[in-house]
Formats: sequence, structure tokens, C-alpha cells
Amino acid sequence: MKIHLIYKRIPNRILERHDEVVADLGSVIVAKSEFKGMLTPLKVNGVEVIKNGYNMLYFAFIGENYDVLKVYDEKRNFKGLYIDVLAYTKREGNTLEMLDLFLDIFVFPDGDAFLIDEDELEMALDYGLIDRETFDFAYSVADEIFEKLKRGEFPPAIVWEYEWRD
Repeated sequence: MKIHLIYKRIPNRILERHDEVVADLGSVIVAKSEFKGMLTPLKVNGVEVIKNGYNMLYFAFIGENYDVLKVYDEKRNFKGLYIDVLAYTKREGNTLEMLDLFLDIFVFPDGDAFLIDEDELEMALDYGLIDRETFDFAYSVADEIFEKLKRGEFPPAIVWEYEWRD
């Protein structure tokens, strides 16, 4: 089974894919995909963590303001968790729609977590693409995730129940 993912980014970027569903749990969709079309690899704290050809097992939480991607390199080694801060995650049938709010969090396998793309959020505010309320909301979601990480309450347990399989 495939899920139609519509991933929106302000002001007008839309990524659409049809990804293989690993599990449809109603309020959580687990699907897999490959990273493609990146202009440059993503480095976090000096470490390359995502590049074209890497794979992701992603968890879309309907009604939540985040998703979680388990990132695997080309040898299927777990690289960490990539968390998107979202305005929303909606589902209609086999279509998922998400609106990205720029901020992201990367969590290494050892638990070290980093907030990334703050510059993109700042630029969106400076150029009037988002308002102050949206800006503050994005940070509040990220702060809540960091607090839950510290308490061992994030990511949701379902994330550890699935691994990448070809």
C-alpha cells in the first residue's frame, strides 16, 4: 500500500511523494522513503547525518505538530532521528498533508539533540512569510520536544517498534 504525502513549506514549496506504508495504525502512519534531491548533505554538529541515497522510516502522527524520521545510511546503519516541527499533520484517506514550520531537531543515537534551521525560521519572520505568533508557536513545539527528550518521554514508543527493512 502507498500513502500520498503532501509536504508543504511556506511560502509555496510543495513536495509530493507516494511512499510505501509499513504500518497504518490510524492515528499514526509508518512509511519508508529515500532521501533524494538534496543540494548538499545535512551536517549537524560537524557530522554528516543525511544525504541523497540515505533512507528514512517516518512516523506521521495525525493531529500532532511534529513527525519523526529514523535516518539510515546506505549500509542501513541508524544515523539518528530527524524531527520536523509542523503547523499540522492531517489525513484524508490515503493522503497525508503536513505544513513545515522550518525548525527541526536532530537526535543522535547517543541522545545528543540539536535544534537546527533556526536561521530559516528567522528569515521567514523577517520577510513576512510568517507572523510572530507562528514563529513563537514553532519554538514552543521545539521546546516541548526538548523537554520531553530530557525526561525520556520522546520520541513516542512506536518509533522504536519499527526498523528499516528492504
